[in-house]
Amino acid sequence: PLYSGTFDCFRKTLVGEGVRGLYRGMAAPIIGVTPMFAVCFFGFGLGKRLQQRKPDDVLTYPQLFAAGMLSGVFTTVIMAPGERIKCLLQIQAATGETKYSGSLDCAKQLYREAGIRGVYKGTVLTLMRDVPASGMYFMTYEWLKNILTPEGRSVSDLSVPRILFAGGLAGIFNWAVAIPPDVLKSRFQTAPPGKYPNGFRDVLRELIREEGVASLYKGFTAVMIRAFPANAACFLGFEVAMKFLNWIAPGL
Repeated sequence: PLYSGTFDCFRKTLVGEGVRGLYRGMAAPIIGVTPMFAVCFFGFGLGKRLQQRKPDDVLTYPQLFAAGMLSGVFTTVIMAPGERIKCLLQIQAATGETKYSGSLDCAKQLYREAGIRGVYKGTVLTLMRDVPASGMYFMTYEWLKNILTPEGRSVSDLSVPRILFAGGLAGIFNWAVAIPPDVLKSRFQTAPPGKYPNGFRDVLRELIREEGVASLYKGFTAVMIRAFPANAACFLGFEVAMKFLNWIAPGL
Protein backbone atom coordinates (compact mmCIF):
# COMPACT_ATOMS: atom_id res chain seq x y z
CA PRO A 1 0.00 0.00 0.00
CA LEU A 2 1.15 3.54 -0.80
CA TYR A 3 -0.17 4.86 2.54
CA SER A 4 -0.28 3.22 5.96
CA GLY A 5 -3.34 5.21 7.02
CA THR A 6 -5.25 8.48 6.85
CA PHE A 7 -2.64 10.67 8.54
CA ASP A 8 0.22 9.09 6.60
CA CYS A 9 -1.69 9.86 3.40
CA PHE A 10 -2.22 13.45 4.57
CA ARG A 11 1.47 13.92 5.39
CA LYS A 12 2.79 12.39 2.16
CA THR A 13 0.31 14.29 0.00
CA LEU A 14 1.20 17.57 1.69
CA VAL A 15 4.95 16.94 1.34
CA GLY A 16 4.79 15.64 -2.22
CA GLU A 17 2.14 17.88 -3.77
CA GLY A 18 1.54 20.73 -1.36
CA VAL A 19 -1.84 22.00 -0.21
CA ARG A 20 -3.23 21.80 -3.76
CA GLY A 21 -2.73 18.04 -3.67
CA LEU A 22 -5.34 17.78 -0.90
CA TYR A 23 -7.92 19.24 -3.29
CA ARG A 24 -7.09 17.12 -6.34
CA GLY A 25 -10.18 16.22 -8.37
CA MET A 26 -12.42 18.74 -6.60
CA ALA A 27 -13.55 20.69 -9.67
CA ALA A 28 -16.07 18.03 -10.75
CA PRO A 29 -17.77 17.68 -7.32
CA ILE A 30 -17.82 21.46 -6.80
CA ILE A 31 -19.58 21.98 -10.14
CA GLY A 32 -22.12 19.32 -9.28
CA VAL A 33 -22.64 19.97 -5.56
CA THR A 34 -25.27 22.71 -5.84
CA PRO A 35 -27.59 20.92 -8.27
CA MET A 36 -26.88 17.64 -6.48
CA PHE A 37 -28.09 18.89 -3.10
CA ALA A 38 -31.01 20.70 -4.72
CA VAL A 39 -32.09 17.44 -6.36
CA CYS A 40 -31.34 15.52 -3.14
CA PHE A 41 -33.67 17.61 -0.98
CA PHE A 42 -36.24 17.78 -3.79
CA GLY A 43 -36.25 13.97 -3.98
CA PHE A 44 -36.71 13.70 -0.21
CA GLY A 45 -39.58 16.19 -0.28
CA LEU A 46 -41.20 14.34 -3.18
CA GLY A 47 -40.77 11.02 -1.37
CA LYS A 48 -42.56 12.44 1.66
CA ARG A 49 -45.42 13.92 -0.38
CA LEU A 50 -45.99 10.64 -2.23
CA GLN A 51 -46.62 8.92 1.11
CA GLN A 52 -48.80 11.61 2.68
CA ARG A 53 -52.56 11.55 2.26
CA LYS A 54 -52.75 15.09 3.65
CA PRO A 55 -50.00 17.75 3.66
CA ASP A 56 -49.80 17.76 7.47
CA ASP A 57 -49.55 13.96 7.87
CA VAL A 58 -46.66 12.93 10.14
CA LEU A 59 -44.61 10.16 8.54
CA THR A 60 -43.18 7.20 10.42
CA TYR A 61 -39.43 6.64 10.47
CA PRO A 62 -39.60 3.78 7.90
CA GLN A 63 -41.54 6.15 5.63
CA LEU A 64 -38.88 8.83 6.09
CA PHE A 65 -36.25 6.21 5.25
CA ALA A 66 -38.14 5.36 2.05
CA ALA A 67 -38.39 9.07 1.13
CA GLY A 68 -34.64 9.42 1.69
CA MET A 69 -33.95 6.43 -0.56
CA LEU A 70 -35.85 8.14 -3.38
CA SER A 71 -33.56 11.16 -3.05
CA GLY A 72 -30.59 8.81 -3.54
CA VAL A 73 -32.01 7.69 -6.87
CA PHE A 74 -32.34 11.31 -8.02
CA THR A 75 -28.81 12.32 -7.01
CA THR A 76 -27.10 9.38 -8.72
CA VAL A 77 -27.77 10.91 -12.14
CA ILE A 78 -25.59 13.88 -11.15
CA MET A 79 -23.19 12.12 -8.80
CA ALA A 80 -22.01 9.20 -10.96
CA PRO A 81 -20.04 11.15 -13.61
CA GLY A 82 -18.52 13.51 -11.04
CA GLU A 83 -17.46 10.61 -8.83
CA ARG A 84 -15.86 8.81 -11.78
CA ILE A 85 -13.87 11.89 -12.80
CA LYS A 86 -12.87 12.72 -9.20
CA CYS A 87 -11.59 9.19 -8.52
CA LEU A 88 -9.55 9.04 -11.74
CA LEU A 89 -7.91 12.39 -11.02
CA GLN A 90 -7.14 11.46 -7.44
CA ILE A 91 -5.27 8.25 -8.29
CA GLN A 92 -2.98 9.96 -10.82
CA ALA A 93 -0.55 10.96 -8.07
CA ALA A 94 -0.26 7.34 -6.91
CA THR A 95 0.35 5.93 -10.40
CA GLY A 96 2.81 8.63 -11.40
CA GLU A 97 1.04 9.03 -14.74
CA THR A 98 -0.58 12.33 -15.70
CA LYS A 99 -3.16 11.23 -18.22
CA TYR A 100 -5.73 13.96 -17.49
CA SER A 101 -4.95 17.66 -17.18
CA GLY A 102 -8.19 18.37 -15.31
CA SER A 103 -11.86 17.51 -14.89
CA LEU A 104 -12.97 18.70 -18.33
CA ASP A 105 -10.10 16.92 -20.07
CA CYS A 106 -10.94 13.74 -18.13
CA ALA A 107 -14.60 13.91 -19.18
CA LYS A 108 -13.64 14.47 -22.82
CA GLN A 109 -11.24 11.52 -22.87
CA LEU A 110 -13.72 9.20 -21.16
CA TYR A 111 -16.42 10.11 -23.67
CA ARG A 112 -14.04 9.73 -26.60
CA GLU A 113 -12.89 6.30 -25.40
CA ALA A 114 -16.20 4.71 -24.39
CA GLY A 115 -19.04 7.16 -24.99
CA ILE A 116 -21.57 8.03 -22.32
CA ARG A 117 -21.13 4.58 -20.74
CA GLY A 118 -17.51 5.47 -19.96
CA VAL A 119 -18.57 8.64 -18.17
CA TYR A 120 -21.27 6.81 -16.20
CA LYS A 121 -19.18 3.75 -15.31
CA GLY A 122 -20.01 2.72 -11.74
CA THR A 123 -23.58 4.03 -11.76
CA VAL A 124 -25.02 0.82 -10.28
CA LEU A 125 -22.53 0.96 -7.42
CA THR A 126 -23.30 4.65 -6.91
CA LEU A 127 -26.97 3.66 -6.57
CA MET A 128 -26.04 0.89 -4.13
CA ARG A 129 -24.20 3.47 -2.06
CA ASP A 130 -26.54 6.45 -2.23
CA VAL A 131 -29.99 4.84 -1.99
CA PRO A 132 -29.67 3.16 1.45
CA ALA A 133 -27.26 5.82 2.73
CA SER A 134 -29.65 8.65 1.81
CA GLY A 135 -32.48 6.80 3.54
CA MET A 136 -30.37 6.57 6.70
CA TYR A 137 -29.26 10.21 6.27
CA PHE A 138 -32.70 11.80 6.26
CA MET A 139 -34.33 9.40 8.70
CA THR A 140 -31.54 10.00 11.26
CA TYR A 141 -31.78 13.76 10.83
CA GLU A 142 -35.55 13.83 11.37
CA TRP A 143 -35.24 11.45 14.34
CA LEU A 144 -32.55 13.58 15.99
CA LYS A 145 -34.52 16.78 15.39
CA ASN A 146 -37.51 15.26 17.18
CA ILE A 147 -35.33 14.11 20.09
CA LEU A 148 -33.60 17.48 20.42
CA THR A 149 -36.79 19.56 20.27
CA PRO A 150 -37.81 20.68 23.79
CA GLU A 151 -41.25 19.55 24.95
CA GLY A 152 -43.98 21.96 23.88
CA ARG A 153 -41.80 23.53 21.15
CA SER A 154 -41.96 23.14 17.36
CA VAL A 155 -39.27 21.31 15.42
CA SER A 156 -39.04 24.35 13.13
CA ASP A 157 -37.80 26.43 16.09
CA LEU A 158 -34.74 24.25 16.72
CA SER A 159 -31.63 26.27 17.63
CA VAL A 160 -28.59 26.48 15.36
CA PRO A 161 -26.31 24.33 17.60
CA ARG A 162 -28.94 21.59 17.71
CA ILE A 163 -29.41 21.69 13.93
CA LEU A 164 -25.63 21.44 13.51
CA PHE A 165 -25.46 18.50 15.91
CA ALA A 166 -28.35 16.65 14.22
CA GLY A 167 -26.95 17.29 10.74
CA GLY A 168 -23.44 16.22 11.73
CA LEU A 169 -24.59 12.96 13.29
CA ALA A 170 -26.85 12.28 10.29
CA GLY A 171 -23.75 12.57 8.10
CA ILE A 172 -21.90 10.03 10.26
CA PHE A 173 -24.81 7.56 10.08
CA ASN A 174 -25.00 8.15 6.32
CA TRP A 175 -21.36 7.27 5.76
CA ALA A 176 -21.42 4.31 8.13
CA VAL A 177 -23.80 2.76 5.59
CA ALA A 178 -22.13 4.21 2.47
CA ILE A 179 -18.45 3.35 2.98
CA PRO A 180 -18.43 -0.33 1.81
CA PRO A 181 -20.23 0.33 -1.51
CA ASP A 182 -18.16 3.52 -1.89
CA VAL A 183 -14.93 1.51 -1.63
CA LEU A 184 -16.23 -0.95 -4.24
CA LYS A 185 -17.36 1.91 -6.48
CA SER A 186 -14.02 3.71 -6.34
CA ARG A 187 -12.09 0.52 -7.10
CA PHE A 188 -14.40 -0.31 -10.01
CA GLN A 189 -14.41 3.22 -11.47
CA THR A 190 -10.61 3.47 -11.50
CA ALA A 191 -9.94 -0.04 -12.84
CA PRO A 192 -8.68 -0.57 -16.41
CA PRO A 193 -11.43 -1.48 -18.94
CA GLY A 194 -12.40 -5.14 -18.77
CA LYS A 195 -10.72 -5.88 -15.43
CA TYR A 196 -14.01 -6.62 -13.68
CA PRO A 197 -16.34 -8.17 -16.29
CA ASN A 198 -18.96 -9.09 -13.68
CA GLY A 199 -18.99 -5.66 -12.08
CA PHE A 200 -19.07 -5.18 -8.33
CA ARG A 201 -19.16 -8.93 -7.64
CA ASP A 202 -15.65 -9.30 -9.06
CA VAL A 203 -14.46 -6.26 -7.11
CA LEU A 204 -15.95 -7.61 -3.88
CA ARG A 205 -14.40 -11.07 -4.36
CA GLU A 206 -10.97 -9.62 -5.11
CA LEU A 207 -11.01 -7.23 -2.16
CA ILE A 208 -12.06 -9.86 0.38
CA ARG A 209 -9.67 -12.47 -1.03
CA GLU A 210 -6.63 -10.17 -1.09
CA GLU A 211 -7.25 -7.71 1.75
CA GLY A 212 -9.99 -9.14 3.95
CA VAL A 213 -13.39 -7.82 5.02
CA ALA A 214 -11.78 -4.82 6.78
CA SER A 215 -10.79 -3.46 3.36
CA LEU A 216 -14.44 -2.53 2.79
CA TYR A 217 -13.96 0.19 5.39
CA LYS A 218 -10.80 1.68 3.90
CA GLY A 219 -10.75 5.43 4.43
CA PHE A 220 -13.12 5.23 7.41
CA THR A 221 -11.15 7.73 9.50
CA ALA A 222 -10.84 10.29 6.70
CA VAL A 223 -14.53 10.03 5.81
CA MET A 224 -15.68 10.42 9.41
CA ILE A 225 -13.42 13.44 9.98
CA ARG A 226 -15.19 15.09 7.06
CA ALA A 227 -18.71 13.77 7.65
CA PHE A 228 -19.71 15.70 10.77
CA PRO A 229 -18.75 19.29 9.84
CA ALA A 230 -19.72 18.94 6.17
CA ASN A 231 -23.21 17.62 6.86
CA ALA A 232 -23.79 19.89 9.84
CA ALA A 233 -23.18 22.83 7.49
CA CYS A 234 -25.35 21.25 4.78
CA PHE A 235 -28.44 20.90 6.97
CA LEU A 236 -27.95 24.31 8.54
CA GLY A 237 -27.84 25.81 5.05
CA PHE A 238 -31.00 23.92 4.10
CA GLU A 239 -32.91 25.06 7.19
CA VAL A 240 -31.83 28.70 6.74
CA ALA A 241 -32.73 28.61 3.03
CA MET A 242 -36.18 27.15 3.77
CA LYS A 243 -36.91 29.81 6.41
CA PHE A 244 -35.81 32.53 4.00
CA LEU A 245 -37.98 31.15 1.18
CA ASN A 246 -40.97 30.81 3.49
CA TRP A 247 -40.43 34.42 4.54
CA ILE A 248 -40.26 35.91 1.05
CA ALA A 249 -42.84 33.56 -0.53
CA PRO A 250 -44.99 32.02 2.23
CA GLY A 251 -47.57 30.57 -0.16
CA LEU A 252 -45.07 29.02 -2.59
